Formats: sequence, structure tokens, C-alpha cells
Amino acid sequence: QVQLLESGGGLVQAGGSLRLSCSASGRTFSNYAMGWFRQAPGKEREFVAAIQGSDSMPYYADAVKGRFTISRDNAKSTVYLQMNSLKSEDTAVYYCAVGSNSLRFTDYWGPGTQVTVSS
Repeated sequence: QVQLLESGGGLVQAGGSLRLSCSASGRTFSNYAMGWFRQAPGKEREFVAAIQGSDSMPYYADAVKGRFTISRDNAKSTVYLQMNSLKSEDTAVYYCAVGSNSLRFTDYWGPGTQVTVSS
């Protein structure tokens, strides 16, 4: 049974940093894309970042480019999201996802972790 579990969310002041982690279990994910989506209150879920399994190529939403960095450790089946220079508009529930094609297709989701940025 595939499971994704996020950690690292919390409350931070604007301009601060957080690091999210997502640990995957249940199968080998080294060939899958892994990454993050987020959903703010009253808004649709949106793509944040993805990292390919084959060559670890990263992809970012324009809103987070230059501030967020995605990475992965295939030996640990874990994906990370380093979030710097956080803004109040980054406040959302962040969801880990596994899938393909830079996460244009998603197969598995985590339960989500809350990130709150106070201004």
C-alpha cells in the first residue's frame, strides 16, 4: 500500500523559511516524479514544484521561482521543499504528490501539512 507522509509545516513570519519533507513508502519511487501542490482557503489546489525521477530535473510555479527549492533522496524515497523568503500568500495546505510527466499526472497524494505565514 502506497503512503505519502508530509512533515515540516508550521507557523512562520514573513521572510522566514521552512523545509517540508515527504516520505513515501509502499513501492520504489525513483522513476516517478515527486513534488508539491498547495491549496489556500477558498482557492483551487495549485502546482508548486516537481522533480523528475529520471534526471532530477526541477520544475517550479512562477510564484515560487527563486524562493523555493525542491530536491529528492531516492535512497530514502523522500522529497523536500526548501521554502525561503516566505510571503503571506504562501499560506496554504501543502500536499505531496507522486506521479509522472512533471506531475501533470498524479497517482498518489499525501494528507497535507499546513503552512501559515504571518505578516
